[in-house]
Amino acid sequence: MTAFVLALTALGLSLVFGVMRIVNVAHGEFFMLGAVLAWGFTALIPELPFWGFMLALLAAPVCVAAIAVIADALVLRRLNYEPEATIVATIGLLYILQQSVLTLYGPNAQPVVAPISFRVVLPWFGYSGYKLVVIGAAALLLIGVWYAITRTKFGLVMRATQFDRETAQAFGVPVKLVYAAVFALGAALAAIAGVLVVPLQQAHYLMGLDPLLLSFIVVIIGGLDSLKGTVVAAFIIGLSDGIISMFFSPTLAKIIATLAVALVLVWRPQGLFGARAR
Repeated sequence: MTAFVLALTALGLSLVFGVMRIVNVAHGEFFMLGAVLAWGFTALIPELPFWGFMLALLAAPVCVAAIAVIADALVLRRLNYEPEATIVATIGLLYILQQSVLTLYGPNAQPVVAPISFRVVLPWFGYSGYKLVVIGAAALLLIGVWYAITRTKFGLVMRATQFDRETAQAFGVPVKLVYAAVFALGAALAAIAGVLVVPLQQAHYLMGLDPLLLSFIVVIIGGLDSLKGTVVAAFIIGLSDGIISMFFSPTLAKIIATLAVALVLVWRPQGLFGARAR
């Protein structure tokens, strides 16, 4: 399950970098906002956990996407999407979002009740039914994003903007609107991942740090502009992180993942599936 959620989160980061050529350091906070808003929406109707969770699954990504559009208009667009400036700006955005949630939400972790509670029992082990639902939902979303990128007009415009911003603009492509839409889409994907995972964890204002680190690791290993590479690397890192954390320690899992990034940067800087620069 971790691999699917990680693929969803890392895909948002990869899209933002691939199209806009900016490194969004605040990406993990969009994940955190999705989880915290999920707690808020489910708390509105605690007697109906299923419908409360459905409300959160629909409303939280929309709210986070709206925040991303505002951040794009007020900050990134004014910096003309300069890579160095936007790194500093998104670090500032990270702390603004984090401290805002701390102020409004508080420092305590809050649980969210899973919308369904059944267990698949096999002769040799059992597995949470909700985790299977998360796997299915994440897989459908990944397929949907792939279809949107490769088979729709929006995907065509997005790829044209990614390939050559100036030429696309000369042919009438509204580049700034495309950037805002991509930034919102990346934030929404992270928020959906946060909503899906929060019943298995707890909503907390610092919970965006690990997803951010693992997403960067996945994107670097898979290739900064490769959808296939992001998904494959997410499965590699997600599975290895879960297995090593279970049998050894989470710290060792992060160390091994970081060493894998270093090896990839030394031997194949464009990532496993990234295109070599010409």
